[in-house]
Amino acid sequence: MFKMKTAVVTGAGGTLCSAMAIELAKQGANVVLVGRTKEKLDVVCEKIQAAGGVALVYPCDVTDESAVKALADEVEKKFGGCDYLINGAGGNNIKAMPTITKYDSRELTGELPEGQKGLYDIDMDAFRSVLDINIMGTVLPTMAFAKQMIKKGGGSIINFASMNTYCPLTRCFAYAMSKAAISNLTQSFAAYYAPANIRINAIAPGFMVNERSKNYLGTVEEGLTARGQSVINHTPMGRFGQADDLLGCMKWLLGEGAGFVTGITVPVDGGFLTLGGV
Repeated sequence: MFKMKTAVVTGAGGTLCSAMAIELAKQGANVVLVGRTKEKLDVVCEKIQAAGGVALVYPCDVTDESAVKALADEVEKKFGGCDYLINGAGGNNIKAMPTITKYDSRELTGELPEGQKGLYDIDMDAFRSVLDINIMGTVLPTMAFAKQMIKKGGGSIINFASMNTYCPLTRCFAYAMSKAAISNLTQSFAAYYAPANIRINAIAPGFMVNERSKNYLGTVEEGLTARGQSVINHTPMGRFGQADDLLGCMKWLLGEGAGFVTGITVPVDGGFLTLGGV
């Protein structure tokens, strides 16, 4: 199904999207690894090539329209265009997050305890950067590579939503806003591009294990933070997700089995959304 097709994966140096890229390469796809840090992409590329796969490393800031256009031009030149796009680039910024979970009048007088900050203390440039990477970092690659899919007669795109898409987690204002937007733009773009035989869907991962999550959630095996324990208490399957947990959904959404599916956001969350916490 994926053999000799071309897949562009943004955020390919990260835990989740690197696993997706490696799996697509195993299935025979030519994979274009996109991200800001070449060294991380090189590690993924080496794994793919060692297994006999085809991969191309392309460092790129997906919020830069001219850079994305240059990326698309290179993919068309090298592989004849894109068949599949995974918009995995994104993230949060601690500078855009308060440390407290609800308004405290002391944040207006500068009397919060040392090391604490409220909503009025966050860095608004960082706030905007989170919106930019998560929203425009999805919009720009979608528009660039949809042109190639149109020429090829169709294609499939996966965006990255979040548990924040459904209900914002505390302290994650910019991130939650942007991930809610992902679900909406997935629907609107899916409707727009349907006549061109381009399907656009999203995956909403639950709480997944990566180096960043270990720092603020801990692990089930080695001990959880208070926030991590709260997540597990709300996850019926009793564990955090692994990158491999996303691969089945990815292959379904990209492949022919989902040929009549477009505009949906699929939670892969261990049941997190089934519990209201009461």
